[in-house]
This record gives sequence, C-alpha cells and structure tokens, in this order.
Amino acid sequence: MNNDDGVLSIPLKKTDPVELYLPLRKLVASKYSESDAQKVESVLETLNKCRRDMVERRADLSLPMQRDCLIHYFKCLSMVEPLFTSISSDADPILFVWYDAFNPDHQDGVPSQLKGIQLEKAAVVFNLGAIYSQIAASCDRTTALGRHLAIEAFKVAANFFRKLGQFFAKDVVSATLDLTLLFADFLHLLFSAQASELELHELLNKNDASYAFQQHRCALAFRSVYELHRRAYETIRNDSAARKHFRSFDPTWLTHLKKKVAFLYAEARQRESSILPQSERCHVCSTVDSCALDHDAECVTEILVRGICSTKTQPFEIQIRMYVDLILSEYNPFKIMKDGKLVAYPWDMPPPYPTDSAILSSSMSSSSLSDILGSLPLKKTEPLNLYDSFGNLMAYPWDMPPPYPTAWAILSSSLYSSSLSDILGFLPLKKTEPLNLYESLRSYFVLKYSESVANRVEGLLQMLHKLRNEMLRDDLSLPLRRDCLILYLKYLCMIEPVFPMNASPNPPIFVWYNAIIPHQHSSQHNIHLEKASVLFNLGSLCTRIALSCDLTTIHGLRLAMDALNDASRWLTRLRYCESRLASGTTDLSEHYINMIIRQFPRLKSKIPRPQSVESSSPRYRAAYDPVKYDLFAYDPSDVTEQFLLGYCKGYSMVQEVCERGLPWETPPCLDLLSEVSPVNIKDGNLVANATLEAPNSALENMSLQETTLQ
Repeated sequence: MNNDDGVLSIPLKKTDPVELYLPLRKLVASKYSESDAQKVESVLETLNKCRRDMVERRADLSLPMQRDCLIHYFKCLSMVEPLFTSISSDADPILFVWYDAFNPDHQDGVPSQLKGIQLEKAAVVFNLGAIYSQIAASCDRTTALGRHLAIEAFKVAANFFRKLGQFFAKDVVSATLDLTLLFADFLHLLFSAQASELELHELLNKNDASYAFQQHRCALAFRSVYELHRRAYETIRNDSAARKHFRSFDPTWLTHLKKKVAFLYAEARQRESSILPQSERCHVCSTVDSCALDHDAECVTEILVRGICSTKTQPFEIQIRMYVDLILSEYNPFKIMKDGKLVAYPWDMPPPYPTDSAILSSSMSSSSLSDILGSLPLKKTEPLNLYDSFGNLMAYPWDMPPPYPTAWAILSSSLYSSSLSDILGFLPLKKTEPLNLYESLRSYFVLKYSESVANRVEGLLQMLHKLRNEMLRDDLSLPLRRDCLILYLKYLCMIEPVFPMNASPNPPIFVWYNAIIPHQHSSQHNIHLEKASVLFNLGSLCTRIALSCDLTTIHGLRLAMDALNDASRWLTRLRYCESRLASGTTDLSEHYINMIIRQFPRLKSKIPRPQSVESSSPRYRAAYDPVKYDLFAYDPSDVTEQFLLGYCKGYSMVQEVCERGLPWETPPCLDLLSEVSPVNIKDGNLVANATLEAPNSALENMSLQETTLQ
C-alpha cells in the first residue's frame, strides 16, 4: 500500500469547572441523613477530584493517565446519577458547561448548558473515545507492537462512539454538534475503518497460506476497509452542517478521507478477480483476523503482548465478578466496608487498596486449609479412599464391599448428599514444587534471540517469578491469594506463545500434585498444565471465599453468591480451554471438573438468606443477575444501595466497549500502558512497575501480621 498511511484522531471536549462535592453532600444529608452522607462521602470527594483533575491537570497528564482519570470519573458519575433526579427546583443548580471538541472557541455558536447529568455522561463517553483515538495515533505503527496497540485502541475508540450514539446522543439533542447521532456514527465508522486498515497492513505481510488463498483474503479485506471508509466519508459529505463544521476545524480531514476512499476503491476493484468462487474457498471470513507473527527478535515484545489479548489464552478478566472485586480485590479502587460505607480511592492512587475483610466471618479470615476445614469439617461417616479407575480416578467408601459403582455414581452421590462445607473436600488447593521460572525463561530468550532481547522482557520475567513464589505462600489471606493467582494467570498468557521451548537446554518443568490423591503428580514442560492448575486453585479459593462469608449481612450474601459464580466460571474455563491440553492428573480431567461444576447451582440454593431478605417487605427488590451486574435484594430507600446500583450500571457499560463480547474494561494490552499496571510497556520494553514495589511489600507484611494475630 502506497497511499498516505497517516491516521486521524480527535481532540477532547473542554469544560468549565464545577463544584460537585458540597451540593451533592448537602443533598444526601437533607434527603437521607447526615450518617448516610458520611457513608458516601469518599465517593463524592473522589468524584470532585476526578473532575477537577480533568479540567486543571489535563496538560500535565500522559494519555494513559487521562484515560484512567476519565474511566474512574465515569464510574463515580454513574454512582451519583440517582441523586440528580432528586434535585428539587428550589435547590442550587449544578450546571455543566461543555464546548464543542471541533470548535472549542465556540465561534458562531454557544456552549451547551444542561441542568442534569445526561450531558456530563455523554461528554465523558465522547472524551473516552477521543483519548483512545489519541493513544492509537501516538503508537509507533512502524513496529509490530505499535501496530497491535494502535489497532486495539482504535477499536475501543470506535466502540465508545457506538455507545455514545446508542445510549447518550438522544438525551442531549440540544447539545453541541459533536454529540449528535450523526457525529457519533461518523466517528464510530472512522475509527473502525482505521483499525481495519492497520489489520490489513498486517495481513499483507502474512505468509501462512497458499498464494491464491492469501490473495483471496487480501481482496476481501480491501473491500471491507473500503466500505468502512466510504460510509464514514459519505456520512459527513451528505450533511452540509457537518461539512462546514469539519472545514472550520481542519480542512485537510475531508481531503484525506476523499483520497483514502478513492485509493481503496481502486485497490478493491483491482483485486476483485482474486476472490475465489464459493466452491473453491477454504474457511474464510470477510473480516481481517489478527495475524500471528514469526518469532523473530523484532517482534518478541509484540508476540508476548499479543498473547495477553488472544481469545485462545484469555481465561482471566472474563471471570472476574464485580461484587467480589468491590469487597476483596486490592486492585479495585472502589470498596464496600463492613458498616456499609462506600470508599472510592483517588484515581491516581496506585494499588494496593485496603480492603475490609470483616465481611468474611472472623473465624474464616485466614486462607489456611486446616483453619477452613476446621471450621467446616467434612462428614466423618463417609471416609473416602481414592482409587485409579475410569480414566485414572475412582472414589469408593473404604468399607463398601464389591461390586463397586461407577465413579460418576459415587462422586455425584457424595457431592449431592453433602453439606455446603463438603464441597471443599472435592476442591482442595493443588500443591506444586518451587520453580526458578525467571532463570529458565531468561536463558531461553538469550539463547534463541540475544541478551538485548532478554533485557527487553526482563520486567515480565521478574514479575512471573515473583508471582509464582507468592502463590505458594499459605500465610496470605484468601483475597490476596486470589489476586496473586489472577495476575499470575494473566502474565502466563503472555508467555504462552513461546511454548514449547524446544531450543532451551533448561526448559521449565512444572510439577503439580493431584489435589485428591496427593501422592500422584504430573511433571511436564507444558504451560497448559500450569494454567489448568492455577484455574483449579482459583475455583477452589473462590469457593472458600463464598463459604467464609458472613451470611447474616446482605453484603456477605452478595459476596458469597458472586464468589460461587466466580468459582464456577474459573472451573468452566478450565474444562473448556485447558483440561485436554494439560494432560495432567485426574483432578484436572473434564469429567471430574464437570461433576464439581454441576454442584454450584445446588450450593447457591442452600445458602441461607438474611431474615430481611426473606421478609415480604416491598422495599426489597430481589434481582440478582451477575451477568447484568444487578444487585440481590436491592433497597431503593438506601443511599448506599442507590450508589451501588449506579456503579453496577456504569461498570457494565464500560465493560462492554470491546469487541468479541469479552467484558474487559479495555483490551489487556492497553492496560500495560497504565501507570498502575504491575508490568508496563516503556519504549517497546516490558518493565516491572517500580512504583508498586513498596506498597506491595507493605501489604505483604500487613498480611503476615494479620495472620499472626489470628
């Protein structure tokens, strides 16, 4: 392609300062009570700080930091949204003033001014799309890593503008032109087109198919990219007001698009003859798939970063449940405390964030397996001996005479007749041998590539080694261990593309013991064994979290339900994605995991409800749907419940901006640009985030002290 490869990005909307904390706190105190105002005070303070930083600090913040601030602000804004319907006509108005992004000096027009929150949310969604377009344009697209990051950022930008058109533009019809449905549609098409064009560049360099099939794919891709650019250009060309608006902003935009459309049309027409007849086609899609790159030194960092985004290696973010993170995760800045207080830590405060483990029963706050089983003993009347049979595993009561029933019958019967606590007997934590993962991986990169390449990925290798050591610790609390396993799994996905390391004289050998038959083990140079075992332990940990909740409180009940959903989904990912590839011990088999998964609906049905939930009082609205992030037993008369419901809606909306239906806040590769990511991309290198080392060390020491006190 010899056409101009430049890309377009858009500026952020500007706004006037506005004080939010004082009027909103006054409103909560007057409508509810002073004690209620104190419960949500932290959210109001953080809301006010986010908006102030958006206005006053924008010039000093990097693009990823501006993104973090906007996402944090949108979640806070969603929490307080119910308050804006409560503002009476005689109250002091909260006036939001926003200027057109393409005409910030508002010549020939005026800024939009609306009393209400609709304009504010629409403008923030616009700015999220704009900041992602700037992140994409700032990437070095001459490198494989830069192109990959730009593609993902343009996709997210496009989807934010799709959301703007679907849900917000209709509520701000009197706003500036940039917030109209026409502009939202145009920007969605534009950034989708630019992402597809960058994917087309990668496809042109791909050599993984026959010549005829390669030409066929390229012809289809050119046609698809042309259509997107044509639709974007015609959206503006056919509207006189939009044309005038863009010409006043930058007259080169329409010229650029016109030339791009003409070039792509010529290329698409020229390649039409390469499209194969249906009868001659292999499996082919009209969309452009991300291409896997050869393992050369130039592309090593991109290969690792691509690994974190691949749907084939993506078992982590999709599992994380909203309520579990709200209460327990040290990486979520929004928190629910035992007394019902809501805390929103500042957007620029790095993790870890303090949590309130009091929502877990006091006797269950330690992650020690002996402590848990001591509080929740297994039945004494049904001791089990485990014996190899149906694949490898069979379970028989020791005193049961032959003939023996099938493994399915005995395990299903034991699980079905068991109490809530007995599930832990079938989900003990798997044990593993220590491993110097850093040395094995680094020596491989030095041998296969060079010392300089190994240095480029040093931070990732160090973090992997550290997290693997941490996950072996029995003194960590349940929430900390869960966070550790999720992070470790996330970075395992990054290195998966380099396995198997056949060229290495010292490849890492993963040794994992059977959780049910501890004397059996599997020893393999197979990353799928490692991933499957981590997924198994995540299912086990989340089950323990669920069974350790204080079920006398509504927050404890919600946490228990969410944790069981979390456990079920981790194990489901294990069954569908890793079981067959792991070839490990029988506790990782599809058959065994499937038996465990079948018990979770029954477990949830046995969890006792608090008396307030069981009451027929109409003030409670029973609606627990973890997919839609609804709250169980939502109380509309409680201000903290109102804030939580708003958070759920904001969380759900931001989660759905990415393609492929995966609920990521952002593609995981773009999170590597964030200042609060444990591993960062810096100048094309993967480096450990030094600013997080001290807080994490302090938290580890705190965890040790808590365990000692218990």
